Order: sequence, then structure tokens, then C-alpha cells
Amino acid sequence: MTPLVTPMTRRGAVTTVTLLAIVIGASTLSAQFFGRRGFIINNDPPPTEFIIARWKYTNNGDIDGIGWSHDYPQAEQHIAQIISEATAVNIERMSYRVVELDDPEIFEYPFTYLSEPGEMDLTEPEVVNFREYIDRGGFIMVDDFDGQWALENLRRNLRRVFPDREMFRVTIDHEIFHIFYDIDALNVISPYAVPGEATFYGVANKNGDLAMIICFNNDVATFWGWIDQARYQLKPSIESLRLGINFALYALTH
Repeated sequence: MTPLVTPMTRRGAVTTVTLLAIVIGASTLSAQFFGRRGFIINNDPPPTEFIIARWKYTNNGDIDGIGWSHDYPQAEQHIAQIISEATAVNIERMSYRVVELDDPEIFEYPFTYLSEPGEMDLTEPEVVNFREYIDRGGFIMVDDFDGQWALENLRRNLRRVFPDREMFRVTIDHEIFHIFYDIDALNVISPYAVPGEATFYGVANKNGDLAMIICFNNDVATFWGWIDQARYQLKPSIESLRLGINFALYALTH
């Protein structure tokens, strides 16, 4: 059986140029399915081992009401294609799905992307599902938010979900930053100006394992979504792809 996580000697074969070429090659197909300013269309994913879920949650209207959908679906398509080409994970470019947080369907997908938590205002059924998802072994990547007000809104919601747990700083030596690529988490930058340095926080599951990676003062998926347009600098764009691969492999192996 081909391992999901390859030894360091083989990782080097997936170079920066290779990652970029994979995404550019996939982007021409991406544009045929969805426009960047079109309606939000859900996707019926293929029956692959790994499917990226994006949660649609109840919002407080503080931003635009659709923060949960930012960079959809290009972000999912690009990172799924990269994971497919760079690892042995069974995933395809269309392996993603939008799921309502209060729907039992969330338990079908062990990896979730959650955007703009500064806009989140969870209902009680969403709180219950959120906690159960984590305690069943699900993994969540929280992304695309900045500023103290947004961080405090996330904390407020997480206190309802996990009254017995606290967010903690995920340091550079954590396995999630080294499971496939070695990533200098101290030097990760946001695609746009934010009021502070990019910081990673986490929340543990009931067994004490990292179950949420929270990308504060950052927007990793914006790099994913626009990498084919040369809108942002190359180095942080490539680093965002490496982060995505690491997050996915960590979720699969823990």
C-alpha cells in the first residue's frame, strides 16, 4: 500500500514549480464550472476517500452575511487538486461539499473548512453538532478572519461549544507544521494588510489531540483560490498550499 505521508527524501520531489504548475493546469477547468461572482452552487462530490466540507453557519450580519462562502469553490478545487497530485490521498478536484452546520450530513466528512468566524452566531443545534463533530474525530480548519473583535466572536462561540476547553497557541514545533512539509509558522503572512501578525491557535478534542487549526490574522484559502491569477506574491501563495496539504494529512492520520 502506498503511504499517505511519504518520507522526507521523497517530499522534495514536489517542488514549488510543480505545485504551481498543478494549480495553473487545473484552473482552466475550474473556470468552466463556476464564475467568481456567480451564485453559490453546491457540489455533488465524487466518492473519494477525502472530501473537503465547507460549513454554512448562522451569521450575525456583521460583515456581508456570506462570509462562510468566501473563495468558494476555487479554493476547494485548487487545494484538492494539489493534494491529489502531491500525495497518495484519494481525492479529486471536485471532492468538496457545502454542508449546513445543523445538518447530520456534517458527520460524513472528517475535514471541514470554516471561513469568517467573526460573522458566526451559532444556534443551539449548531453548537451541539459542532461539539459532536469534534468529539467524533472531525478536524476543522478555521480561516479568513482578522482583528480582535473577530477573534473574540470566535472565542464567544467556542465557549458555548466547549465550555470545558480553551483555545491555545499552536507553536512552530507542532507536528502539523512538519507532517509532510516543514513550514516556518512564524513567518506565514496574510494576503492582505491585517492588524497584527498571522497566528495559529488550536482546540483539542476530548482525547487531547489537536482538532482545530485556527488561522488568525490570515486568509490561507484566498491564496488557494487566486493562485492561478498571480494576484498575490508567489512565496506565501506556495506556502499556503503546503499548509493545506499538511492540515489535510494531519486530519487523516490523527
